[in-house]
Amino acid sequence: MDEIRLSGEKTLVLASGRAHPELAEAIAKELGTELLPISAYDFANGEIYVRSSESVRGKDIFLLQSHPAPMNNWLMEQLIMVDSMKRASAKRITVVSPFYPYARQDKKGRGREPISARLVADLYKAAGADRIMSVDLHTAQIQGFFNGPVDHLFAVPLLADHIRGRVADDEVTVVSPDTGRVRVAEQWAERLGGAPLAFVHKTRDVTQPNKAVSKQVVGQVEGRTCVLIDDMIDTGGTISGAVQVLKDAGAKDVIIAATHAVFSDPAAERLANCGAREIVVTDTLPIPEDKRFETLTVLSIAPILARAIKEVFTDGSVTSLFDGHA
Repeated sequence: MDEIRLSGEKTLVLASGRAHPELAEAIAKELGTELLPISAYDFANGEIYVRSSESVRGKDIFLLQSHPAPMNNWLMEQLIMVDSMKRASAKRITVVSPFYPYARQDKKGRGREPISARLVADLYKAAGADRIMSVDLHTAQIQGFFNGPVDHLFAVPLLADHIRGRVADDEVTVVSPDTGRVRVAEQWAERLGGAPLAFVHKTRDVTQPNKAVSKQVVGQVEGRTCVLIDDMIDTGGTISGAVQVLKDAGAKDVIIAATHAVFSDPAAERLANCGAREIVVTDTLPIPEDKRFETLTVLSIAPILARAIKEVFTDGSVTSLFDGHA
């Protein structure tokens, strides 16, 4: 296995779970290294076994795991991998979770609800993680749940630079799906040349998962190309409804941009038929062929993750990767 050594003292090792091997290989290629050989399998009852095939003693481990469905299996595998690396005397363990598990459960909306995003942070710490790296957390407050450094990476530069080439001659409005993501929308507007902002007013039944209704748009969208942004697309119902609201308000065209393509059924069907010109996502989660469609564009998040891993390993600045927005 290739390793990256720094001044004869530090050794970077990239390890990965089984959830998204394509992303792991892409990151390893960007870093110019190879993945740590790992033996991982399931017992007949679903119990997970993990063991590194090589020594990790004294090494700086970056442990990648994506979290598609079934999320709980992949989270458990990652926790077991962290524990195995800790018991194998790794010097430092950085959990790389591009799509942070349970990120939507980051606060109590009603009495007797859990804060599951905090629980996940506690589990990472208990397993032996020293640091967490993730992309576009559902809310920035999740960074405070982990008692240690958290590198919050952003896909905005990647997504916005792609879309800028698609809307170069258009009058553009950046549309947030709700008021909670206006700050992110401002970053988008800056990258798209100072485009105006709008947001879609929606209502949500807190007793029903994946149930939100887009009501109306606030802002100037008539005759304009709207870039509708979000951190994730799950079943696609909310964002497809938002496209219709924008079209009804006179939008000339709509492009959807989101970081995490969860794509629970029937998301692919909804998005393919929602009327958006293009749906742009990253590969923080694997997207199987049966959930890909003509208007879908998938951008690689590997270069951003690789650069951040290199900065952390060399004690550099992760913030500098995002023009000071991190």
